[in-house]
Amino acid sequence: MRSRLKLTAAVGAFALVAVAGVAAFYSVAGNAGNSASCSAARPVAARMAPLARGDVAAVQVHGTPLPTPDLAFNGPDGTPTTLSAFRGKTLLVNLWATWCPPCLKEMPALDALQSALGGPDFAVVAINIDTRNLDKPRAWLDKRKIAALPYYADPQAKVFQELRAARKVEGMPVSLIVDAQGCELAILQGPADWASADAKALIGVAMTRP
Repeated sequence: MRSRLKLTAAVGAFALVAVAGVAAFYSVAGNAGNSASCSAARPVAARMAPLARGDVAAVQVHGTPLPTPDLAFNGPDGTPTTLSAFRGKTLLVNLWATWCPPCLKEMPALDALQSALGGPDFAVVAINIDTRNLDKPRAWLDKRKIAALPYYADPQAKVFQELRAARKVEGMPVSLIVDAQGCELAILQGPADWASADAKALIGVAMTRP
């Protein structure tokens, strides 16, 4: 009886390992496929690299663009949405919070960038990750007349955790430049003057096709 139980347990363990191995294989294969599709954006990234200077000198442009996690958050009306809903637009994805002074400092510049370039081909997606006092972020934006930015929020801050897991992001704010196919062209860990001529030049190239 004991030997039969041991055999059953061994077979079960083997099955679990086999299933996990198959899942891992398909996960890696899927990521490889995404990476391959993002490699087509290399020419755009190469044109962007020399423009990471001045007010956006700290932006890290990827030699090979990376698949961007399909971050999930709430739209302006509170309904769930994801980054893939913006497919077809170049995005500046920014995570911010009211407890982050550098985040607050760059919000007017992000608002100005959205006013200047926002439209069918580009959007600033600024996602608030406050987990307490959930009325505070909107009130802060209203008080400072930051009106061009639609209000996106993730009150569980899962978007930050997902980016940290995928990109080893450790601090705030963090901004990603994502192309129209959902490939991450560049990342900035820290604030920038996104309304500057340097930033607009960088974004302008990101909006071009390979």
